[in-house]
Amino acid sequence: MTKRTPDSMPEALNSDELVRLYEAVRERQSHDPAGSRTAKLFAAGTKKIAKKVGEEAVEVALDAIAGDREGVIAESADLLYNLSVLWAQLDLRPEDVYAELRRRETLYGIAEKLPKVMVGGGK
Repeated sequence: MTKRTPDSMPEALNSDELVRLYEAVRERQSHDPAGSRTAKLFAAGTKKIAKKVGEEAVEVALDAIAGDREGVIAESADLLYNLSVLWAQLDLRPEDVYAELRRRETLYGIAEKLPKVMVGGGK
């Protein structure tokens, strides 16, 4: 099996593109909501933005279940956009998430999720 490298995946999303998306979203925070859908979303507040993140995540999952590859791609892009809006709304940066990924990698490896913390003697 050939190892894939960034050079062999010219269209692969990389962190630079996510940062560019985030910075563009941040720039639109100050725009007039009447002329910018992004500014309108910011004006609607954190609850609305969080709801959009949830909706897009569900749409990704539903398209995956349906085997709709193109749908997963499109909805994933929408999810990343809305997640970028949420991060900006909460004054978080992609670098904050990258730092958490690096922290987890040192504990469990890059391809593992942290275990749920047991609270009150639960499972």
